[in-house]
Amino acid sequence: MANVAVMMADGCEEIEALTVVDLLRRGKISCDMLSISGSLTVTGSHGIAFSCDALLSEKDVNTYDALVLPGGMPGTVNLKESEGVQMALKDFSEQGKLLAAICAAPALVLGEGGFLEGYEATCYPGMEDHLKGAKVRTDVPAVRDRDRITSRGLGTAIPFALSILSFFDGEEAAGALKEAIVFSPEDML
Repeated sequence: MANVAVMMADGCEEIEALTVVDLLRRGKISCDMLSISGSLTVTGSHGIAFSCDALLSEKDVNTYDALVLPGGMPGTVNLKESEGVQMALKDFSEQGKLLAAICAAPALVLGEGGFLEGYEATCYPGMEDHLKGAKVRTDVPAVRDRDRITSRGLGTAIPFALSILSFFDGEEAAGALKEAIVFSPEDML
């Protein structure tokens, strides 16, 4: 079974972070919320506080198969400035493990860090210039290219999470979960 770490920073976008955790757990993917601060409690960019499973500093991140970076401000900046997050990204990139990021995180963390060179990627509209060396896509809610998954923002959190599930368990599992949660974007207003 895959084991995913979602990096939680104060100021993260709550929906982007928690949607991934919720849907992966529904899909029977092991998923830990790791606080990058010294506290298990993380407060999102809209003042919603939640408790993480562990501190990043207490875990061996190499036991995980994927790292997920939610967006939000100043959460994305906090991820970018975290030495622990940067070390984990470097290790995962070298090992060919999945790196997934949504909203500003693909641009400011992965793109600025050089982790998207040669990959197709997307991010929050207007931040595309930060996707250094990537082939920019703006025509889809989430882009999966080899061991990278990127997505555009809060409104694309469900397709982003389903892409991560599909990466590990295939399109059929993602389709079954999509049906179970009654997600059909074509029915949206």
